Amino acid sequence: MIVYIYDLKFETKTKFNKQKRNFYYRLKKLDLKKENFPSKSSIVVPDNKEMVMDKFFKDYKNTGNPIVVFKIFTITIEEL
Repeated sequence: MIVYIYDLKFETKTKFNKQKRNFYYRLKKLDLKKENFPSKSSIVVPDNKEMVMDKFFKDYKNTGNPIVVFKIFTITIEEL
C-alpha cells in the first residue's frame, strides 16, 4: 500500500476554497473508493495505483497550484 499525505497551500481563504474545489474535482475523476481516504489530508492506494496518483499530483502541481505531497510505502496500517 502507498500512503499519500498532502497539504494544500494558500494565501487567502478565497484562494484556498477555489483551490480546494479544483483539487477535489480532479481527484473525484480518479474514481477512488471512500476507503482510500482515511483522513482529510491523506490517501491510501494499492501499489498498482502508484503511477496514477503520481501523475495526478504532478499534473496538479504543474497547473501552478501550491501543494506539498509526501509518499509513504507501507505493508500494514493500524488505527489506534
